[in-house]
Amino acid sequence: MGIHEVPRINGVDYVIEVDPRATLVDMLREQLGLTGTKKGCDRGECGACTVLLDGRRVLACMMLALAASGREVTTIEGLSSNDGELHPVQREFLENDAFQCGFCTPGQVMSATACIAEGHAGSDDEIREWMSGNICRCAAYPQIVAAVAKANGQIGAGTIAGLDLSVAGGAGSTS
Repeated sequence: MGIHEVPRINGVDYVIEVDPRATLVDMLREQLGLTGTKKGCDRGECGACTVLLDGRRVLACMMLALAASGREVTTIEGLSSNDGELHPVQREFLENDAFQCGFCTPGQVMSATACIAEGHAGSDDEIREWMSGNICRCAAYPQIVAAVAKANGQIGAGTIAGLDLSVAGGAGSTS
């Protein structure tokens, strides 16, 4: 280690020592104890490690932790409100049984939140296309699509957990 980093994660600034080879998912899980972000394939293929970086979805296993320095990272732990109220996407995943084993759920929820904010949840086909970077081995896809569609009706395009995308530098997808 030896390189200090100042990322803002879920609204909190952290000053931590980071190995320059550490990925964002490893830093989140191992150094900060934010284990909601899952480490699945470790090759950028499954989407389980999806987090938001400045309001855009990224695969945390494919990004060096140092690249998050000075930027805003939102993990599944930061999506609910401070009083513990679930985000509308989280609520709809629960209400629609949009998970089975639950391993992919944090990445699915983060990707779904971005998908809605990006304006890519207008139809079931569009949701399937823009969520295609997230794999569910239990095949809960119909329930996931239903949850995203219902959450879209509640929150609509343009915001992610109170973060205005126009301020965060635009929308896009890397997953």
